[in-house]
Amino acid sequence: MQQPGRAAIPGGVNSGQRLVPGLENLVITGASGATFTDDQGRTYTDYHAAFGPPVLGHNDPDVDAAVTAAVRSTDLPGVGVTSQEIALAETLVGLYPSVERVLLTVTGSEATFHALRVSRTATGRRLVVKFQGCYHGWHDSVCMNVISAPDRVGAKDPMSEGILPEVLDATLVLPFNDLDAVRRAFDEHGDDIAAVIIEPIPHNIGCVLPEQEFLTGLRELCTARGSVLIFDEVITGFRHGLGGYQEICGITPDLTTMGKAIANGYPLAAIGGRQDLMELFNTTPGRPAFFAGTFNGHPAMVAAANATITKLKNEPVHDHLFRLGERARQGLREVYARLDVDAVVSGFGSVFVTYFMPGPAPRNYDDLLANDADFFVGYRHELMSHGIFELPLNLKRSHVSYAHTDADIDQLLDATEKAVRQYLQRP
Repeated sequence: MQQPGRAAIPGGVNSGQRLVPGLENLVITGASGATFTDDQGRTYTDYHAAFGPPVLGHNDPDVDAAVTAAVRSTDLPGVGVTSQEIALAETLVGLYPSVERVLLTVTGSEATFHALRVSRTATGRRLVVKFQGCYHGWHDSVCMNVISAPDRVGAKDPMSEGILPEVLDATLVLPFNDLDAVRRAFDEHGDDIAAVIIEPIPHNIGCVLPEQEFLTGLRELCTARGSVLIFDEVITGFRHGLGGYQEICGITPDLTTMGKAIANGYPLAAIGGRQDLMELFNTTPGRPAFFAGTFNGHPAMVAAANATITKLKNEPVHDHLFRLGERARQGLREVYARLDVDAVVSGFGSVFVTYFMPGPAPRNYDDLLANDADFFVGYRHELMSHGIFELPLNLKRSHVSYAHTDADIDQLLDATEKAVRQYLQRP
């Protein structure tokens, strides 16, 4: 049987990250709250949640109503600015410690692209630093060294062909939570490092928690050496708090990127930061860093963001997320203890992930090479037979939304125990 869509869509999917072994025939027909339904009529409690942006749950009625109202009023003027854009920008400036000025775009990849471009503009320097295991989008400077094979750790590991070698050479890849490695890089290249970009929690490899001394050291080094510190909060922003992880850890970067969690999954992103950096973009007349996009600040997407943030402010969303997230993590620890399975259950707030390896908790990607990837993926396939969906790709995290309930967590824990037992009994 031919994979659905493959006759017209290369590979049958519109993102390489959706080409998941075992899910080739998955066709989604609807989503609501904490669930989605496929074309076979099967409904799953969804903990993947599109890599996390629908913090409120799928098709939140308040957000969708705001989008509908906006579409009826204004579609795409492509000129000037709307009152909703101004309101959203003022809100973001008020929420994020680092954000003095902000610009809207469409995707997190665009936001991180612009962050690196303006950093090079401001410093006149060439190099950027990223960390193994962190993902910052599909553009050439950072499309490398996320989930690398063991023999590629410590070397350039581009995720795509077609990237110019000189672009790869302009990115230094360092181990997360290793401040000494960063110091050595600055000692060797400090006068040419334009920016350090980091996921403050590397959620693209599950949940490796940062050491406070590491983040503090990055801030001090960038300040001392005149480099721009960029927090990529595309995942951590809004899911972990209204002011992002930077508000939680008390470290203020120079630039911050945000993604579609702003708008509960609608396509919207932002870059914000210090006024002197942000006013280098040519949205201020005569300034040198080009910034454009016809869809930037699309009225319907901005309406979704304003409605999302209003709900995050006015309802106990984060209390609910953090409580259920902790229930899930603690319950999973108990499950694996009963089953006598080596497992490290990690997470933060509403995010949870189980690594199948002995403790202690991982500090960086190198530690995760001990994770049993077959186990990680295999039990998640078994979960689907119990109506639970966690993405069956190695190291991918799971998420709780405002739409999830205590009963959902009970079901998750029961299903996990059954799925793991089934996986362990395989021949």
